[in-house]
Amino acid sequence: MQNPLRLKIIAVALVIGALGIGGPAAAQDSNSAKARALVDAAIKMTNGDEAVKLLWQATDLDPAQQDAYVYLGLYYQAKSDFANMVKVYQKLAKNNPNQPTAYINIGEAYMSFSPPRTQDALVYFRKAYEIDPKNSFAALRIGEILGQSGNSPEAIKYLRQALADSTKNPAVSAEAENVLKQMGAL
Repeated sequence: MQNPLRLKIIAVALVIGALGIGGPAAAQDSNSAKARALVDAAIKMTNGDEAVKLLWQATDLDPAQQDAYVYLGLYYQAKSDFANMVKVYQKLAKNNPNQPTAYINIGEAYMSFSPPRTQDALVYFRKAYEIDPKNSFAALRIGEILGQSGNSPEAIKYLRQALADSTKNPAVSAEAENVLKQMGAL
């Protein structure tokens, strides 16, 4: 069963990631304009399979086209097609390697498998954290996975970091608090 907080956080991560990728120079590029047109056409389509093809084409034309990744990710998430969701965000990460939300989204996709592929997810949450050591969401997920794996001291370190970010990310902080309480660390 999907965690409602996780789904909300994924959606927020998608939007945040979309805001941080690309830029004015990319928008003026011919391929960028073509990619934007493909995304716009895909949004208006009622045939999901055809829309997905256009969105993938948009990512080929302009790998920094953030909207294409967002819509692809949402499409595959709605279909519970987490393997393709991973592919979307791996392509995003390949083309935007300094974007922590790309790695977080890969990790979240792995966590959505049944059963969750926690060790695969951990690799990507650690990469996001490496890029942004103040990322409380990455710290939360690392702490949760380490805690489940029995590595309590290291888990507690990451969870305390996520807990401390209550002003910026109250939902992340609250989840970290719950996990710490379950571990008997609070």
